[in-house]
Amino acid sequence: MTAELDTAPLEAHAAALVEAAKKAGADAADAVVVKSASLGVEVRNGKVEESQRSENDDYALRVFVGKRVASVSTNTFDDIAALAERAVAMARVTPEDPYATLADAAALARDFPDLDLVDTANPDSAALTEMALAAEAAGLAVKGVTKSTGASASAGYSGLVLATSAGFTGSYLVSRYSTSMTAIAGEGTAMERDYEYDVVTHLGDLKDPATIGRMAGERTVRRLNPTKLATQKCAVVYEPRVATSLVRHFTSAINGQSIARKTSFLREKLGEAIFAKGIRIIDDPLKRRGLSSRPFDGEGCAAAAMDLITDGVLQTWLMDTATAHELGLTANGRASRGGSGPTPGSTNLTLMPGEESPEALMKSLGSGIFVTDLIGQGVNGVTGDYSRGAAGFRFENGEFVEPVSEITIAGNLVDMFAKMVPANDPQDRHGVVVPTIAIEGLTIAGR
Repeated sequence: MTAELDTAPLEAHAAALVEAAKKAGADAADAVVVKSASLGVEVRNGKVEESQRSENDDYALRVFVGKRVASVSTNTFDDIAALAERAVAMARVTPEDPYATLADAAALARDFPDLDLVDTANPDSAALTEMALAAEAAGLAVKGVTKSTGASASAGYSGLVLATSAGFTGSYLVSRYSTSMTAIAGEGTAMERDYEYDVVTHLGDLKDPATIGRMAGERTVRRLNPTKLATQKCAVVYEPRVATSLVRHFTSAINGQSIARKTSFLREKLGEAIFAKGIRIIDDPLKRRGLSSRPFDGEGCAAAAMDLITDGVLQTWLMDTATAHELGLTANGRASRGGSGPTPGSTNLTLMPGEESPEALMKSLGSGIFVTDLIGQGVNGVTGDYSRGAAGFRFENGEFVEPVSEITIAGNLVDMFAKMVPANDPQDRHGVVVPTIAIEGLTIAGR
């Protein structure tokens, strides 16, 4: 993998695309190369079911002619003059965009910190197969597990190369290693399914595959014979794995594009208390070994950790250059970039932990539902209305009583955020680090 990680040739390609755009008549331009490669193995019933290898270098050129902008993309570095001419011709006939521009030169990154994002370990298909088989075998060994729907292991990397006519050139890569297993328990219509997974930037940080499989099996077995609850209002506790969705709903609502388009239920809330006092949410693109870390954003801007929420109060929107200009604010280095133009987005998110353990928190609530699985995407970003299918466990006095399924949790995110209470158990492993979260007074729709 080491030779493949050399991005210098792609930096030269991106710079050449920018020069071709200027020769074609563009006033300004930037070029992006999205680089990725992966090797993955899936096994089922002790045999390899699928093995996949992919390598891609995708090029995108964005050109500006006055206030007009256009983008073109390709997966080959051929005839770049024609590509640039086509992009400029497209820009000349598009409507003007008063906010379209490259990032301000003063905001561009000058130094690229070493974030330790690349591990050059290069497991081959045989090693990945062994990992996946170990995960599946451990899951099937759990008493009560009847079947496996498969296990997988993968290794790869992805990254970004960016060059702009403002003089910026930079690149970064992030390696990723993962293992997962999905188990089934029960028979016929009484079957239940659950899974476990892990993904990291360094192979040595990956959980043991047997641990992944065992956890998948244990999660599945404990879901057997669920009860269907009557409709009621009660406390809902989200385990960390599903609690991340609540933070994602929040960051979607503070995306600068949603604010500019007036399609967010938080659009009038900047500087106001959204969460309870003491709640803090951080976005940090410079986290070492972070899955969403990067030394610069999708426009080449420097970025630093920042509070999105401090003591419950909303501090900022997530903004790229265009949305910041539209909102009359200053961009904060949160441009994300794929094969098209930049859009605002978050990086590594952390909801800081509370003081109580999940057990103590549930005991203080008396009774309620502990959610381990969410189904569907029933969230209205304009109103904040929330309705999602769920499964988990009914608890009393901090103890699980019985599994439950086929319920729907309903509420409004404005009220839910205000009532949110975090426990003290975050697991700092993924791109969104969130502890167990409790919210009182939600509606449970059941039988």
